Amino acid sequence: MTDEELHRHLVGRQGSRRELNTPVLVIDRDALDRNIARMAAFAMAQGLALRPHAKTHKSADVARRQIAAGAVGQCCAKIGEAEALAAEGIGGLLLTSPVVSVPAIERLAALNARSEGLICTLDHPDNARAIAAAIAARAGAPLTVLIDVDPGIHRTGVASPDTAVALFEVIRDLPALSYGGVQFYCGMQQHITDYADRAAAMADRAAYLRTVLAALTDAGGAPRIVSGGGTGTHRIDATLGLFTELQAGSYVFMDDQYRACALTEEGDMPYETALMIDARVVSVNAPGMATVDAGLKAMATDAGPPRILAGGGEGARFVFMGDEQGALIGGGPMRLADAVTLAAPHCDPTVNLYDHYHLVSGNDLVDIWPVTARGRSR
Repeated sequence: MTDEELHRHLVGRQGSRRELNTPVLVIDRDALDRNIARMAAFAMAQGLALRPHAKTHKSADVARRQIAAGAVGQCCAKIGEAEALAAEGIGGLLLTSPVVSVPAIERLAALNARSEGLICTLDHPDNARAIAAAIAARAGAPLTVLIDVDPGIHRTGVASPDTAVALFEVIRDLPALSYGGVQFYCGMQQHITDYADRAAAMADRAAYLRTVLAALTDAGGAPRIVSGGGTGTHRIDATLGLFTELQAGSYVFMDDQYRACALTEEGDMPYETALMIDARVVSVNAPGMATVDAGLKAMATDAGPPRILAGGGEGARFVFMGDEQGALIGGGPMRLADAVTLAAPHCDPTVNLYDHYHLVSGNDLVDIWPVTARGRSR
């Protein structure tokens, strides 16, 4: 049975969260809305546009809330995510990863014809020419492109100011493309735990970006858009005087990876945990341990085991016990069918394991949302 079939009748019923079939992916709607409002207010106060990264939530419903709060659109890691959101009427989409293969470029050209404000990034002249040819073949409106600048991770992006200028000159001569500026996403810096160390790392990267922007400006390519930043560095990014828009995404859910970082100079946490997994005790036969129905298939494991948000008793810790089960070690005695709530250790890949979000307010199920772009990894 689908989530809708299992749970739609519970929406609006008092205390219905405890009747959900588990494991289940849960959003605290009130915390989500507060997170969205806080980041929107921050960006507005700093004079920056906000284009949150949808790879975090993959949800047209979350995207609509972000845009209603002031976001100019959404970032998408893959063209499949962009297609899924565009089909739901979400505009202002920025593809942050290269679109290179022939079939993917054909999809990009088709998407450009039906998605208002579409932008893509690229880092190679051959890719620029291939995309331009596909756009021109459809006689469509020019596609806005950003030059992806490598921040030092060597994953994607042009490798020097000179190669940035060379790519700009190619783009400038292709009528099917419209040069918009640059992307500079410092992924390695997002999870540096100490705020001062993170700020120093970003200051170093900003000095390099200034050389790229200066070279582009001298060549006639002063960027209209400088897109980048993330949840871990957004407070720092806003002080650098370089970015025009922020791509922060994880702030909507605040997984444990970001909670391990001091997001402000004062060390306070401006965003709340809004994404969680509800589970249930299925066995209590071993002393000092209770087995729950959420294991390796219920959450991403690259960030380690989850925090226990509710249930289990003080001092309990979670350990994985296989694909389908986990265990609470220590804490208080548990009974069969007791509810347990776990924090998502890493939100993006955890979300991709589920078909639906279950929105709750307190202990009440208030809505069910599809994970619109689940599995759209190509």
